[in-house]
Amino acid sequence: MDPISQPADKTVKYEIREDVAVICIDNPPVNALGYSTRLGVAEAIKAAEEDDQVKAVVIIGAGRLFSGGADIREFNTPNMTREPSLRTVIQIVENCSKPVIAAIGGTAMGGALELALGCNYRVAKPDAQVALPEVKIGLLPGAGGTQRLPRLAGLEMATNMIVSGSSVDAKSLEGTVFDELIDGDLIEGALQFAKKVAAQGGSHPKVRDRRVEYDNADGFLEFSRGAAALSAKNYPAPQKCIDAIQAAINKPFEEGLQEERDLFVDLLTGSESKALRHVFFAERAAAKISDVPEDTPIREIKKVAMVGAGTMGSGIAMNFLNAGIPVTLLDVNQTAVDRGLATIRKNYDISAKKGKLTEEAVALRMGLLSDSLTFDSLAEADLIIEAVFEDMGAKEEVFKKIDAVAKAGAILASNTSTLDVDEIAAVTRRPQEVLGTHFFSPANVMKLLEVVRGGKTAKDVLATVMKLSKKINKVAVVSGVCDGFIGNRMLDPYVRQAGFLLEEGCLPERVDNVMEKFGFAMGPFRVGDLAGNDIGWAIRKRRRAEDPNQRFPKIGDMLCEQGRFGQKTGAGWYDYPADARKGQPSELVKKMIVENSRNLGIERREISEEEIVGRLVFSLVNEGAKILEEKIAARASDIDIAYLYGYGFPPFRGGPMFYADTIGLYNVVRGIRTYQKGVNGEVWKLSTLLVKLAEEGKEFNS
Repeated sequence: MDPISQPADKTVKYEIREDVAVICIDNPPVNALGYSTRLGVAEAIKAAEEDDQVKAVVIIGAGRLFSGGADIREFNTPNMTREPSLRTVIQIVENCSKPVIAAIGGTAMGGALELALGCNYRVAKPDAQVALPEVKIGLLPGAGGTQRLPRLAGLEMATNMIVSGSSVDAKSLEGTVFDELIDGDLIEGALQFAKKVAAQGGSHPKVRDRRVEYDNADGFLEFSRGAAALSAKNYPAPQKCIDAIQAAINKPFEEGLQEERDLFVDLLTGSESKALRHVFFAERAAAKISDVPEDTPIREIKKVAMVGAGTMGSGIAMNFLNAGIPVTLLDVNQTAVDRGLATIRKNYDISAKKGKLTEEAVALRMGLLSDSLTFDSLAEADLIIEAVFEDMGAKEEVFKKIDAVAKAGAILASNTSTLDVDEIAAVTRRPQEVLGTHFFSPANVMKLLEVVRGGKTAKDVLATVMKLSKKINKVAVVSGVCDGFIGNRMLDPYVRQAGFLLEEGCLPERVDNVMEKFGFAMGPFRVGDLAGNDIGWAIRKRRRAEDPNQRFPKIGDMLCEQGRFGQKTGAGWYDYPADARKGQPSELVKKMIVENSRNLGIERREISEEEIVGRLVFSLVNEGAKILEEKIAARASDIDIAYLYGYGFPPFRGGPMFYADTIGLYNVVRGIRTYQKGVNGEVWKLSTLLVKLAEEGKEFNS
């Protein structure tokens, strides 16, 4: 399709094909509906209106997709609401005296689908994907989506799409949203459809003129409210989506449109949406590394090898198998290898039983997996990941063996969660090709990947692993080298404070319940029982050996000395009877905690929810600030991403650093200074950066 003469920076192309005006949205990479694009569509509709030759209009996207919706680069800028707004553009389209047809290929997301709903007709490729995903960033469709989609798709389909934000293929909406599906060339099919409807004459349908037909609509929406309350109890957007849909049923179109707008503005200014939008941008920012250009050459990763077939090794391997990359699984004996293979097979079988994978898909993945007992089998691997026991001596020994057989250009990675990657790299002849890849357990499920950049890690090695993380469906955050990197380094003072709270008056269930009420997926003691309390015990032993003056609560060691490692031993901070679905408060642990307080000479007291949350969350914030000071993390939002995707921090609060910004850094510093006066106050060492920002009235994410 050759556009008529237009300035080079135009994001909308306009041409006449016989008697049909074709408006092509051409704003790569996703044909976003930014200001210039909205203006271009409005001007093109006006040109078509004024041209007597034009009998119909087709709006289509350049390339393989219609449009990804709003231009995220305009978020929080004046252009976001600059006229013509999307609502205005849709009104212009809707009022056009000539039939307007949206031709959708690839995807139409958010505002793009709302634009299509404002057209008289819609055609699409059968596999095109459409969605109104605004709820995922704490908003609702703000340009008529909640009013028009129920009128076309029906109440149930529209409600499910709007409240979940999930995408649906065009074939599922044939005969409702889409008037015709086009198997062949999209533009040619759209032109034929446009000529056909233009030749019919008369008026053309407007979605706004239809009614939502559904028996007992109020009852269905009440049921939807209950379901949303269970699945998204801390998020107002799903409920307000349903409010807007209710207005589509009970009010005239213009009144419903205004209610949608009012609800949208309420959400836009609310804390949850601000937090979720922060997360949206933070995730994208995490992929950017200031000194690694986007055009840095990438190494090809065709084969991966895992050294260590335990729980972590087998879980990590699954990520690559899922992405279609062959994996060799290596361990010291056949029993260990067989156990790893069985774990992978079991996980896939569970997915198949749940309908998440077909038997063919399971067979394909297992067919990419091979096992080995010798390091020679690693010779052809492009990426070799070590996942052995968290012990420096063991890891150094493994890396010497890997280095001896790995081919030139292979990337060597350690799954260490705390150890010095530079020390590991130093035992090889190629430290520039060594880095850390800290997967989180269970590795085949958890989204976070900490990519630990060593002092000598080459830029192309880092760029390759960051790009690979997307292919294996991980959210990667770059960390510098320090004990614990970003996540576990911050976890240390958090867990210490949890232990000190036990010394001073709390019980595990009290702390866990308060933090889960705050929004954490699990409180600190339930997490400890799940992960294994012996892991933290081993780390404490190592750190005490390195620095005998380090101050840790004694109670965690006392627990482990009794063999209460958590769920795997049937006892930890909680008791796990055979028939219990989750841990039960333990009388033995309660007695141990109270006796420990007595031995320490601490008079137990009632501790408020506010203090529990403050001490735990502010410990994360304070350590996060130190990590920023030391440039272990590049930006505060990277720390937020690590805690959101790796540690169960509530997304509706935006991460620990964003949460601190929200309540004010002055208040964080004031709170910590109060805690410094308490029984265990000497452990609080305020971050210089945190104090400086608080005094200047600034924020971490400003």
